[in-house]
Amino acid sequence: MDFKKESNRFYKQDETGKLLAEVIYEPNGEQQVLLTHTFVDSSLRGQGVAEQLVDCVVAEMKAEGKKIVPVCSFAVALFKRKPDKYKDVIAN
Repeated sequence: MDFKKESNRFYKQDETGKLLAEVIYEPNGEQQVLLTHTFVDSSLRGQGVAEQLVDCVVAEMKAEGKKIVPVCSFAVALFKRKPDKYKDVIAN
């Protein structure tokens, strides 16, 4: 799925501009970000969209050499469920 990027956010809208999915992260010092919010519209749930959004943040933070602190409940659960996938980007 293709997402748009805007400062500290990746998101998808439908053709009318309705928000369908987003992930928001905030700087936390120079070397970390807080992953604070994920949202997926009910029309897209169950398709792995939230994980794809998190993976956009992961790819960006890897490129910038930064770590992620999962804060929102989805990100916390995802990082616990797939520790090997995210071990090199999660903040200690």
